[in-house]
Parts: sequence; C-alpha cells; structure tokens
Amino acid sequence: MRADCGSCFALCCVALPFSASADFAIDKEAGRPCPNLAAGFRCGIHARLRQRGFTGCTVYDCFGAGQKVSQITFGGRDWRGDPRGAKRMFEVFPVMRQLHELLWYLNEALSLPRARPLHDEIRATLAAVERLTLGDPGALVRLDVGARRREAGDLLARASELVRAGTPKADRRGADLIGARLAKAGLRGASLRGAYLIGADLRGADLRSVDLLGADLRGADLRGADLTGAFFLTQAQLDAAKGDAATTLPPPFTRPAHWQAEPAR
Repeated sequence: MRADCGSCFALCCVALPFSASADFAIDKEAGRPCPNLAAGFRCGIHARLRQRGFTGCTVYDCFGAGQKVSQITFGGRDWRGDPRGAKRMFEVFPVMRQLHELLWYLNEALSLPRARPLHDEIRATLAAVERLTLGDPGALVRLDVGARRREAGDLLARASELVRAGTPKADRRGADLIGARLAKAGLRGASLRGAYLIGADLRGADLRSVDLLGADLRGADLRGADLTGAFFLTQAQLDAAKGDAATTLPPPFTRPAHWQAEPAR
C-alpha cells in the first residue's frame, strides 16, 4: 500500500484532473499528461514542485494503486505503448486508488490492540476488498466503490469507538474548522474524521488518540502539537500540514522536510 513510482506509468500525472489554485499552478484535464511529465514517466520538476506551484503533487498518495494498475491490472502495458487501452486505464486508476486507501485503513485497524474484538470482521472485509482489486478492468469500472467505502467506513467507525474508549471522545466528524483557532486545545480522543481543518491553528494542541481518517489538514499548523497515538493518519496528511521539531508524531511517520526546524513558541 505504498506508492512505487518506478513501477507505475505516472498515472497520477495523466489520469487525474486539477485546477489552477494554491495547490496547482495550471489547469489540467483528466486523461491529459501534465506538461511537466518527461520521458520514462518521470516528473521533470520533481525536485522543485513546491517552488513551481505544484504543492498538491507533493502531498498526493495513491496507496500503491498506481503500480497495481500498471503492473497487474494491465500486465505492464503502458498508456503510451497501448493508446487504445489508455482511456480504460485512466478510468480504472481512481477506482483502484479508493480501494487501496480502504486497504490501508483496514490494515491499520488490524494493528490497533483495542480494536481486537473486530479483528476477524476486519480481516474478512480486507480480504474481500483485496479480491476486488484483482478484478479485470471492466469489473473495476463497473464497481460501486461508494458502497464498498460505506461498508468499510462503518466498520472503521466501530473500531474507532473501541480505540477511543475511556477518553472524552468529542465528536467533530465532518466539522467545518477551516482557519479555526485551536491552539493548545484539548482534543484528546476526539473524532476528527472528515473534518475540514484547512489552515487551522493547532499549535500545541493535544491530539493524542485522535481519529484523523480523511481529515483535511492542508496548511494546518501542527507546531508543538502532540499526535501520540493518533490513528487513521497518513503521511500525505502530515505532508500537507505545517509542523516543527516539537510536533510529536506517532510511529512510523516521518517529519516532512519542509517543516520548520525550530519548535513552536
């Protein structure tokens, strides 16, 4: 469930659309290669993406869907060499990405000791989703991926309740907290799944044992925040946020290179 760009045909650079914004310097239609895409399916400005206005590229994670589609679903046939199959490949990729995201969360749920009562059910759901990822292109395009996400989401929500048992468990699911002033806020054990925390001030906040599934942390200020035990968190979410040397991260996450070196004051 980790991206291996060397085994992918740059599907995220071609299949997905993006609009000129703070995250992308230009507009690009779905199915059209990014103008920065070079030969060999490599990004021509990879080392300078942030400086060139493509921050969105630096925080995107396909959870390994790119290499699955490239090497397994399409058996190593790339869209340049097989232009007739390109459209179907681009249709399959976003479906596979959603399935692989589910696999990521389900695998993490299996690592949570407090969710042990649900582990058998989680394993069965994980196996079912994995089987779906091995379907042929036609089956994947026809798949009701929304239904699969809802089923797995309900299971993950139950796991979250078990993990956060014994804490205050504030429910801020889907909350609009864009730009919210939450410095030093006591949010331990809260459910922030799907919350909009874009640009929120979370400096020094207590985010221990918080459920962050799908939370939008773009530009959120995590300097000095304590994320010990935070779960359903992804590296991409951290990459999209701001932090520093005083931000406490749960293993196995790494401190993004663009975070400030100095701790918050």
